[in-house]
Amino acid sequence: MSSDVVISPFAPQHAAQVRALFIAINRLLSPRHMRDAFEAYIERSLTEEIDRIGEYYNERDGGFWVALKGDNVVGMFGLERVSTSSLELRRMYVDPSAQRGGIARRMLQYAEAECRRRHISRLELSTSELQEAALGLYRSAGYTLMREETAVDASNKTVGSGIRRYYFEKLL
Repeated sequence: MSSDVVISPFAPQHAAQVRALFIAINRLLSPRHMRDAFEAYIERSLTEEIDRIGEYYNERDGGFWVALKGDNVVGMFGLERVSTSSLELRRMYVDPSAQRGGIARRMLQYAEAECRRRHISRLELSTSELQEAALGLYRSAGYTLMREETAVDASNKTVGSGIRRYYFEKLL
């Protein structure tokens, strides 16, 4: 269970494990016919964001946290500002060996509490059709689906390639 997991601000000593978790999760999510697109997405995201987490999230008036079980990173998530009244939840991943133990829900609650601490009234997020467990979590946690779209263009936020994306928000 997640009671032995501690959520802590990202520190340089977490960088290698965060990088490895990001790569592993995205390779697991990748449908066979989209391997090349996912590898390109992984490389772009590493360069633009994951390999410079501290700077990336500071530049966006946000933050990044890890879920630790002992010294092991078993989860991670970031927040970045998207408007004066909202932050976006980013990169919420749980290590496959630790999934289904409540860690994602704890990280989501932590993110919401961080928004409240910063006097932010809305938390936004997006996920894809490939992440069914995430879709269920966000719906059960009171998030409202704002829109769906098919992502065509790749960025550090989406693979593109025709994947269906779901955009949610919650008023806090």
